[in-house]
Amino acid sequence: MLTLEAYLLGVLTAMFLGAGVYFLRFWRETRDSLFLAFAGFFGIEALSSIPLLFVARPSEGLPWVFWIRLLASLLILGAILKKNYGE
Repeated sequence: MLTLEAYLLGVLTAMFLGAGVYFLRFWRETRDSLFLAFAGFFGIEALSSIPLLFVARPSEGLPWVFWIRLLASLLILGAILKKNYGE
């Protein structure tokens, strides 16, 4: 897939990785688990977009993409609950 879609998917992956590194930097300074959860979320999102390059017709509506994003979102939800309701 050497199209505009592949290029934009690469840009999206780079942005996810950049955001993950940004939150990882804040986690290293503060050791706040919420920053680590956001870094993990963006890392998972970046890794989940790479296999879409090898699918004949990439779609964000594929079931496995949904499940990976759900798990990544639950990671953030768990970190929020941990931060608000104790450690």
